[in-house]
Amino acid sequence: MKKTLTWLPRILTIIFICFISMFALDAFSDPNGFWLNLAGFLIHLVPSFALIICLILAWKKPLIGGIIFIFLSVVFTFAFDTYEDVVTLLIISFPLLLVGILYLVDFHLRKK
Repeated sequence: MKKTLTWLPRILTIIFICFISMFALDAFSDPNGFWLNLAGFLIHLVPSFALIICLILAWKKPLIGGIIFIFLSVVFTFAFDTYEDVVTLLIISFPLLLVGILYLVDFHLRKK
């Protein structure tokens, strides 16, 4: 059980990063040319890069990771206006909250 709670938030975070990264692919739908589309793609990946940095930090320090992911769930809620639709809130903001809580549970189990 303890090992499951150690790996579950990490795996969920990686899955969530892949999910969020898929939204960046819409940058290639514009007929602006390859270089402008590539620049748009990289700009759309900024949230994914931020999540990767948070994952690396949370991997070593679950307490800090839990706090950061709970904070990010609030930031994503207001930055992407997910509070306007329940489904969007559950798809975008709730997984970050869940991951943050799982990191905090992992921290408390390691402490014991």
